[in-house]
Amino acid sequence: MIKNSSQPQSSQGGCPVHHSGGSCPASELAAAFDPFEGPYQVDPAEALRWSRDQLPVFYSPKLGYWIVSRYHDIKAVFRDNVLYSPRNALEKITPATPEAMKVLESYGYAMNRTLVNEDEPAHMERRRALLEHFMPENLEAKQEMIRRLTREKIDGFIDRGRVDLVEDMLYEVPLTIALHFLGVPEDEITRLRSFAVAHAVNTWGRPTPDQQIEVAHAVGRFWQYAGEVIEKMRADPDGQGWMHYTLRKNAEIPEVVTDSYVHSMMMAIIVAAHETTSLASTNMFKTLLTHREAWGDVCADPSLIPNAVEECLRYAGAVVAWRRETTAPTRLGGVDLPEGAKLLIVQASGNQDERHFEDGDKFDIYRDNAVDHLTFGYGSHQCMGKNIGRMEMRIFLEEVTRRLPHLRLAEQEFTYLPNTSFRGPNDLWVEWDPEQNPERANPALRQGSVHFPVGAPSRKDIARKVRVTQVRHEAEDILGLTLEDAKGRPLPRWSAGAHVELCVGEYERKYSLCGRPEGAGYEGAILREEGGRGGSRHIHEVVREGMELKLRGPSNLFRLDEEASCYVLVAGGIGITPILAMADRLKALGREYVVHYAGRSRASMAFVPRLQADHAGRIQLYAKDEGQRADLAAIVAALPEGGQIYACGPARMITALEDLTAGLPENTLHFEHFSPHHAGLDPTRESAFEAELKDSGLTLSVAANATLLDAIRAVGIDIASDCCEGLCGSCEVEVLEGEIDHRDLVLTRAERAENRRMMACCSRAKNGGRIKLAL
Repeated sequence: MIKNSSQPQSSQGGCPVHHSGGSCPASELAAAFDPFEGPYQVDPAEALRWSRDQLPVFYSPKLGYWIVSRYHDIKAVFRDNVLYSPRNALEKITPATPEAMKVLESYGYAMNRTLVNEDEPAHMERRRALLEHFMPENLEAKQEMIRRLTREKIDGFIDRGRVDLVEDMLYEVPLTIALHFLGVPEDEITRLRSFAVAHAVNTWGRPTPDQQIEVAHAVGRFWQYAGEVIEKMRADPDGQGWMHYTLRKNAEIPEVVTDSYVHSMMMAIIVAAHETTSLASTNMFKTLLTHREAWGDVCADPSLIPNAVEECLRYAGAVVAWRRETTAPTRLGGVDLPEGAKLLIVQASGNQDERHFEDGDKFDIYRDNAVDHLTFGYGSHQCMGKNIGRMEMRIFLEEVTRRLPHLRLAEQEFTYLPNTSFRGPNDLWVEWDPEQNPERANPALRQGSVHFPVGAPSRKDIARKVRVTQVRHEAEDILGLTLEDAKGRPLPRWSAGAHVELCVGEYERKYSLCGRPEGAGYEGAILREEGGRGGSRHIHEVVREGMELKLRGPSNLFRLDEEASCYVLVAGGIGITPILAMADRLKALGREYVVHYAGRSRASMAFVPRLQADHAGRIQLYAKDEGQRADLAAIVAALPEGGQIYACGPARMITALEDLTAGLPENTLHFEHFSPHHAGLDPTRESAFEAELKDSGLTLSVAANATLLDAIRAVGIDIASDCCEGLCGSCEVEVLEGEIDHRDLVLTRAERAENRRMMACCSRAKNGGRIKLAL
């Protein structure tokens, strides 16, 4: 067991924590981990696959940092910027030599805190003061300039047939846009590029002692340059751009936006405002041109571009890792950390964690939760410029796919700047046949464009085409479907408990997958509900073999914990669909489990023959018309210690299980409802309310005809969502103050009583009161 230590020991030896028995998290793989060379520099996510599977938090003796590799652990760190301070985010990861320090001092270098690495309350006070320019409504006007600059660059090389996209477009355009946004002169792009590289190496790299001297001179000159620009700006008090705005705030509230802060922010943001977008855009083109089917789909359907950008940010984002430091002893990922522990939280690894993203190591532009990626960070320190980066990447991709759909990667060896935290090829050579340029036959293509609203992509535009290959009668009023990709491609893998969303005509409905993950297609079962909203009835009436449909997913919000001692699976009616997949998985793992399956009659119960064949001796059937009823009290009473119950079925069954497990350990009961219980907002019966977002420093007014989710997104804050019906739990937010009118089917009775969580898509402040959220 790892014991807490008040102070970390030397980072040059072994683990900095005292142990009393058990093994140290610094295993052989951990001891061998080197972020500056080898596998991590080639593919950070793949290099840490072993960590995600075996040791999600480990100590790296070579680095002197604790490495965090799983999605939910990384998100937990970002969420709490008091326990996990950002104070070391810009600290030199390789300590400076005395000689390098003297060089920096000779330039008067005095880099101070910025929005990236300062603690509360200073961080939020400054962020609130400087946020206005980054609001979605203030960014819309930038689209025209971005498109104009992009077209000018493409015009310059479209007939050449071979270019380095970095040199010819993807570095200079983001830098020009950044300087315009900041209000900085645009006349020294080459000089600024060398400064940005030096800053990255100085902060996140491992330069040799000789290189440190060279880098220190470049960083010092960068510092002086930033000071010179500030003085020029002060002489133009009415100048436009974010830095001019910052200087006016410096004059207005100098105790908040201080002189030293202005100088430090000027240097930091010149890099942050363009370097990450340049790298992300380069990664995007490399990734899409490597995955030719995805490239072809985007060329054919520009509406896919916003989500393709998000998937590129997830799969190959520019920000690989960030840093935090603990301010008190804590426990993360099952590991005790001491106060003062330095963390390298590897977003690139978390972004491919299959515990959150189904088939997470595969690139899929149809992934409907790609926007959950952590490349922009999360919470109060989430990147303020994320929507500028999105705008640029979308326009780059739309312009190039429209004008050069025949673009391809040239033969080349990719090189990268060695560092812990930023990633993108130094060069990206592409080629094409100019004779095939579509605009030679149709000059109007040069002027065409698609407008993408600022912000996260809409789920409505994210759906893959599938074909119905089989329609079956599974049971009375239950239709079985097998679906395959319309173009014959492999569908993404999925895990037990996963669901997809079928789009059939005007209806969009979620259904659990119940086949085998290794199968060629997806299998589902759909109950015809005469008293429902018409979706299931429509599917029963119109779906035929050979028909093409649209599908979103797979997503998994009813995930099976595979580490329990034993399992009781309880299904009511069509709730058997996710339970069947769980039984298959537990059998494959060799775990102890039993299935209790209840229905109104055997004729109405799907998959009974398969259950009896595949799970003989582990299945209990209860047909109501035969006088059989599941004794839920006896089932719960017989649960062995450490066992878990997974249930899917009607509300009354779930409620009864909640009652029966109320006194058992918190993680005992897991459930999923298969139908919503409300019909959405009725503005005539709702009350408006206010929601204070503590981490963002904003107070929102939520109208009677709007949801909290709508209001949060309107101010440019990304928040995940899926069903928007209170069924899935993906839009959960933490409640700090205020009473909640809970309307979801996710939280347990005990969780509702605690009043610490709510679903933003449907729940509201009780009686129009005021609430405070950790968001």
